[in-house]
Amino acid sequence: MQSQSQRKGIIIAGGIGKRLLPSTYSTNKHLFLLYDKPMIYYPLTTLMLGGIKDILIITLKSSIESYNKLLGDGGKWGINIQYSIQEEPKGIADAILLGEEFVGQSHTVIILGDNIFHGNNLYNLWKISDSFDKGSTIFAYQVSDPERYGVVDIDTNGDVLTIDEKPKIPKSNFAITGLYFYDNSVFDRIRKLNYSSRNELEVTSLNNSYIRDNLLKVELLGRGMSWFDAGTFDSFLDASLYIKTIQSRQGLMIGCPEEVAFRQGWIDRNQVVNLANTLEYSRYGEYLNEILESNK
Repeated sequence: MQSQSQRKGIIIAGGIGKRLLPSTYSTNKHLFLLYDKPMIYYPLTTLMLGGIKDILIITLKSSIESYNKLLGDGGKWGINIQYSIQEEPKGIADAILLGEEFVGQSHTVIILGDNIFHGNNLYNLWKISDSFDKGSTIFAYQVSDPERYGVVDIDTNGDVLTIDEKPKIPKSNFAITGLYFYDNSVFDRIRKLNYSSRNELEVTSLNNSYIRDNLLKVELLGRGMSWFDAGTFDSFLDASLYIKTIQSRQGLMIGCPEEVAFRQGWIDRNQVVNLANTLEYSRYGEYLNEILESNK
């Protein structure tokens, strides 16, 4: 795996999940079971795979107790997890601003809690993006229904021209995914944004501020990558079936923080054994023991 990133990670897992009502009346959607593990495990392990050990989860006050019970402070995986409360949904950029004290003088990686990424090429794209000390890098994925997303228009040189939020007539088929690399200027930029008609600080407005300064890069996720925005019932089901198919065919889990932590060298064999023992009656616990058997 790779060494620890100099960036700090933020998972945005707030919001009230209107598109998933009535299921979200009682439970934060990021705690829903996405095939065989809580959805929050997937963005968490994406950050961990990128070498990030310091992670802030931004969520609702009503969900803090559940997250603490599920994840704790991350110590069992050799990482540091902290929490911040977004009192009301005022947009992704507003949520990012809550992480300013946590990030300090570092740069940051933002990931939306309902976004699932899978594919070997993400590791290479991550290394490229992590190497930039100035500006922002975002990731785009070709979709058949771009009008549902923020859409990026790129010229023949690969330079970003515009980003439009849910356009009626999209300029391209490339949707902006929920993974963003930002330098430390992100917080000052957010403070200069105006609230949208939805009374939110929009991440598209934030990204456009980087475009105006010629400081935004876009990496395209190619055919070997998979990305799901599991914010609707259909996309949630699609993501679950995809994970089931890959895991059943390969015998390898997607989104397993114990495995990632072990392969990164953040926890040792004895710690994995102890974690497996707490899960001994589940397939998940069996898988952890299989990891140890295959790495003797």
